[in-house]
Amino acid sequence: MWNMRKGVQREILVKLFIGMISGDERLFRDVEKNLVGLYGEIDLRSPVYEWRHTTYYEKELGKDLKRQFIFFHEPIRADTLPDIKIKTNSIEDTFSIEGKRRINLDPGYITSAKVVLASTKDFAHRIYLRDGIYAEVTLLYHNRTFNPLSYTFPDFRTEEYISLFNTARNLLK
Repeated sequence: MWNMRKGVQREILVKLFIGMISGDERLFRDVEKNLVGLYGEIDLRSPVYEWRHTTYYEKELGKDLKRQFIFFHEPIRADTLPDIKIKTNSIEDTFSIEGKRRINLDPGYITSAKVVLASTKDFAHRIYLRDGIYAEVTLLYHNRTFNPLSYTFPDFRTEEYISLFNTARNLLK
């Protein structure tokens, strides 16, 4: 954030998380090792959820998909989200077989006021950051809890996810 009066930029630190979707839960641990090497210690890990919210990933990842989130202890600068999305795309490619992903990685961050997701897909509610990466505010914090918006993905609307993100918010430094 720029301080217009002094012309000095202040770092905005946020809590990084990465959502993982795969039909092979073992990949969560394998990918997690890579991510810990890049972003440090994990301070919160979600349960493994059944993925029943859309069939969008089935053609590439298969059926009986699972979802898990990991949250990192060390805060990151908010402006590094595009770099992180590019890196997670590269990790997806590393675990691909014959050009098909076996895992989907969704990085984002939490502040005391919102949950932000990175995407490579443009849409009306997404803001272009750089290098082909967009960001969207997915949940807003209001009345002591995170709340979905009209475009929020169905899974992020569930009580389980909202409770998880409230817990993660409490871990903010």
